[in-house]
Amino acid sequence: MRRGKVEEASERGEGGEASLGTCSQNAPAVSGRARRAQRRRALCSLPPGPLRVGPRRPIGASPRRRAGTPPPPHVAPAAPPPRSSASAQRALRTSPAELPGSSRAPRSSRSRSGRGGVMVVLSVPPEVTVILLDIEGTTTPIAFVKDTLFSYIRENVKDYLHAHWDEEECREDVSLLRKQAEEDSHLDGAVLIPPRSEHGADDTEQMIQAVVDNVYWQMSLDRKTPALKQLQGHIWRAAFAAGTVKAEFFEDVVPAIRKWRQAGMKVYIYSSGSVEAQKLLFGYSTEGDILELFDGHFDTKIGHKIESESYRRIATSIGCSPNNILFLTDVTREANAAEEADVHVAVVVRPGNAGLTGR
Repeated sequence: MRRGKVEEASERGEGGEASLGTCSQNAPAVSGRARRAQRRRALCSLPPGPLRVGPRRPIGASPRRRAGTPPPPHVAPAAPPPRSSASAQRALRTSPAELPGSSRAPRSSRSRSGRGGVMVVLSVPPEVTVILLDIEGTTTPIAFVKDTLFSYIRENVKDYLHAHWDEEECREDVSLLRKQAEEDSHLDGAVLIPPRSEHGADDTEQMIQAVVDNVYWQMSLDRKTPALKQLQGHIWRAAFAAGTVKAEFFEDVVPAIRKWRQAGMKVYIYSSGSVEAQKLLFGYSTEGDILELFDGHFDTKIGHKIESESYRRIATSIGCSPNNILFLTDVTREANAAEEADVHVAVVVRPGNAGLTGR
């Protein structure tokens, strides 16, 4: 598994308090817009070791200080001193509500190299009873998704289509891609897929190549259409079942999920990948089959991740208020949408992730 280490995510505290080591912070009792304004959190990237977690300040903002106290001298932040394994474990055991992620602090409190860090805090409000997790860049390294999973699709989609072309499931996959291609016909570079023909091998080969070209085109644009995700999921299913591919997670993920469940929280996945593909990842992983750790899965059938209504639908499906959900994602556009729906949000920054932008 990749580094980005939190040894374990500790149990929930009371009153929305979270601490790491000697730091702690009480979440103030606020509501409405003021509460939403406080929700954004950034999980900060440090050298290998326990996670430091902190509330996200606007770029250029200074840390709060009590009235009447002089401003601190300006000093460049330094990397925290190394902590022994034993002391790190003691600190983690005292942390009531950690979240996974190795992090990068806001620019106002980190060195230019990105390897410095500060001891900071993330408060998990007491009303949170549901953890909603993104996958790519949150539980799973982006490098694994792009370099392993997506590369496998590009290298094997044609062989897969040849092997399964006459099967009903494959026929349905191609039909959905054909409909999507028709909807995309006005876009530059869109590849149309001709209707099925029974006139010979040449026509079949032409159709298969059109499907391959369409898949390549969509993937080059990082599109997340249900038709594309469905075919990808079926190709990955064959790879996982054959043992060709095993999913990878950041090493803090499984311990954190187990702690959340021990604390009585429910854990759900929300990803642009199909529910079937999600279950493959967590069913065939380097950690074994860990599907039992999750209470449910959501994909874009419930709505796109950058639309606030999607998060309201998820809350309705779970049977809770949006305010009972904490959503962890590495994409700020998704975080913004979730906040608009009154969902608590933590923005996770992992090794290899893009910076905290509006992507």
